[in-house]
Amino acid sequence: HVQLVESGGGSVQAGGSLRLSCAASGDSHERYCMAWFRQAPGTERERVADIDRGGITTYSESVKGRFTISRDNAKNTLFLRMDRLTPVDTAMYYCAAAPRYWYRCFDPVTEFDYCGKGTQVTVS
Repeated sequence: HVQLVESGGGSVQAGGSLRLSCAASGDSHERYCMAWFRQAPGTERERVADIDRGGITTYSESVKGRFTISRDNAKNTLFLRMDRLTPVDTAMYYCAAAPRYWYRCFDPVTEFDYCGKGTQVTVS
C-alpha cells in the first residue's frame, strides 16, 4: 500500500511559477511509474506528466516546455515544477503511483492504483 501527500499548491499570478511536492510512504517509489494529474471543475482529469523507473518523462501537450516532473528517490518524493503559469492551469493537482508498472508510463493501459488528496493551484 502506498500513501501519497501533495503540497506546494497556492495562488500565483499569470507568468509565475510553483513547485509541487508529493511525499510517498509505505513503499519505495523509485521502482515504478508515478505521475501528476490535474482536474478543474467541470472537466475531465488530465494526466500532465509522468516519470518511469529510469527517469524517462512524458508530458501532455498543454504543459510541455513549461512543466518539469522529477523524483528524489532518496527522499521518496515526486516533484512538479510549473513555470509560465496561465489561468488555464488552475486546477486541483494530484500525485499518483502505479506500482505494477515500471516503464512506458505514458501508455493508456497504465493503471495508477494510488492517488493523493490533491493540492489546489490557482492562477489569476
